[in-house]
Amino acid sequence: MKQTFLTILMALTITTQMNAQSLYKKVHENATAVVNNVASNDQQIQVNQFKITVLNYIMSQVKKRNLNKDSYFYDSQAVNMASFVTDFETDIIRARQISTEKRLAVIDCYRKASLQNPLFGDTDSETTYCYVNDTKTYTPFSLDTDWEKAYAQASAQIKTILK
Repeated sequence: MKQTFLTILMALTITTQMNAQSLYKKVHENATAVVNNVASNDQQIQVNQFKITVLNYIMSQVKKRNLNKDSYFYDSQAVNMASFVTDFETDIIRARQISTEKRLAVIDCYRKASLQNPLFGDTDSETTYCYVNDTKTYTPFSLDTDWEKAYAQASAQIKTILK
């Protein structure tokens, strides 16, 4: 029984590792598909363009800095960024139903999580804050974000905001 359980567990682990190697690419492909879809609305296009920009930024910073990052790094950043953005959109809708103050608190929570968790410490604020400084964007977040940490921070704090 134990041996069967261990065999199944190992098979799941191998499958998970194989799938994880393509998550960065899959998030990029999905976002690109939405941006290129003529049926997508402006908000969908803008949010998915942000995702593409973030993924391209991460890749360019790793290359620019000659960092050696494995697929887990890219996959983790991509999945956490996509989850961060999706939860942000969901929480905005929930907060809007409560009050304007709650909606603003949600935006501030996610924005701060993005700003307080830099990934590279990039000093090019014109580039890294291009979405933060744009008052018309649906995604007011820094490109230079450690999405794993930012997602954990926002997820923990949002619970108290949306009580």
